[in-house]
Amino acid sequence: MPVSATAALGQLPTELRGELITEFEKVTRNFRERRWEATTLDSGRLCEIVYTILAGHLDGDNFPATASKPAQFDTACKDLEKKPKTAGSDSARVVLPRMLVPLYALRNKRGVGHVGGDVDANFMDATVAVHMSQWIMAELVRIFHAISVEEATKVVESLVDRTVPILWQVGDVVRVLDTGLGLEDSTLLLLYSDVVGVHEKKLTASLEQDKLFNYRRVLSRLHGRRLIEYDRDSGMSMISPTGITDVEERLLKP
Repeated sequence: MPVSATAALGQLPTELRGELITEFEKVTRNFRERRWEATTLDSGRLCEIVYTILAGHLDGDNFPATASKPAQFDTACKDLEKKPKTAGSDSARVVLPRMLVPLYALRNKRGVGHVGGDVDANFMDATVAVHMSQWIMAELVRIFHAISVEEATKVVESLVDRTVPILWQVGDVVRVLDTGLGLEDSTLLLLYSDVVGVHEKKLTASLEQDKLFNYRRVLSRLHGRRLIEYDRDSGMSMISPTGITDVEERLLKP
């Protein structure tokens, strides 16, 4: 099983790590549930947490107990670049701070209302925000992981998971909100959204299929068309490159 983000960020203080993961989950969940304004707002809060982590790391891993907002966010990020090279990697000193500034500006400068604009930009802003947030989280795992490189790579892959707006996570299940889709297409979407694969029992729960034996025929058909890889012995399914292309070109196009 892949190592969790909590374990991968094990070098960070428990409370600060918890704030980071909680806020990131809020960003991705809001995007899945089509709450564009909330996605953008929460990504701004994520920036403040990440800044706190970077500042503490570059100060000799002297982390505060909780995250706080600097008085002038863009200036504070630029000040991190002035830290000596011995303080930390180029990613921590330069790359990540430069990524934080435009993401933070989406909330503070663009304004989530966009009153008077020709086009409602909330969805566009939310799309940028969620993918930038995913990249930032993956980079933090790369810097702070307390696990093997192989395990950290798996965590990074799961963090840059494909977020599909027509999917809605409810507890342990994921619902496909487009009720007009057939069982095969719904299965492809669920597998597309999870890069590490999904167990058949989780798929049946999400798709409300009472008879696993019958549902296995769907998985076998998709496997036969090479849209997925289905291992009946383990019960795991993973979408193939062909399946990814099919989802992106047929199911996710506007």
